[in-house]
Amino acid sequence: MFKNKSILITGGTGSFGKKFIETILKEQDLKRIVVYSRDEFKQDEMQKKFTSSKLRFFIGDVRDYERLDFAMRGIDYVIHAAALKQVVAAEYNPTECLKTNVMGAENVIKASINNNVRKVIALSTDKAVNPVNLYGATKLASDKLFIAANNIVGKNKTRFSIIRYGNVIGSRGSVLPLFLNIKKKKKKNFPITDLRMTRFWISLDEVVYFAIKSFRMMIGGEILIKKSPSIKIIDLAKAINPKEKINIIGIRPGEKIHES
Repeated sequence: MFKNKSILITGGTGSFGKKFIETILKEQDLKRIVVYSRDEFKQDEMQKKFTSSKLRFFIGDVRDYERLDFAMRGIDYVIHAAALKQVVAAEYNPTECLKTNVMGAENVIKASINNNVRKVIALSTDKAVNPVNLYGATKLASDKLFIAANNIVGKNKTRFSIIRYGNVIGSRGSVLPLFLNIKKKKKKNFPITDLRMTRFWISLDEVVYFAIKSFRMMIGGEILIKKSPSIKIIDLAKAINPKEKINIIGIRPGEKIHES
């Protein structure tokens, strides 16, 4: 479905964007992929890693509608991955989180409709379900905006859907790299917030193929959720090093014991 088509990824220099680009360049005959993000250093690093002539880089922020609208000219498919994702940082910087996650989502919607993009998929999180933190609340609002956008397209062909998943194994901010680093450096203990703490897990490969499959399945208005295993964080720590001591540090601001 992507043959001779153009794809734009907001926040394309993140863990998902890099893996998606690596996968789709190998498996799909695209016209071009546009990476839209605000981090020039990460874009420079990606340009060194990927040498494909089909790759384009736009420095820009989803908060900036005019720049986003310009970047979407001639685009067929959009993946919206840009977001402020750190739970604790969002609690202490709420207005910044709102600007990116909610107002940024609105800009993606308007620019997609204005440029007659075919399909848009926005990445969501289990934290958007019955949210107890600001990050989850902003992603819930974002999800509502994307789903409702299908009602305002009129005769335009643009369709919007959501894919939702839990923690991505090994991604930035994930507890797994933290535990592995502790083991490597032979530090004294694993910091665990609560012995009851559980999280849903999915690999980066699974997320990428889930997104590609969702573009084929979607007709507009769906929240697509991949079934994923849940694991206790304490069990994850023991799997990495069963002999390591555990340090209970308490739940951080905005955290749940169990996601839904």
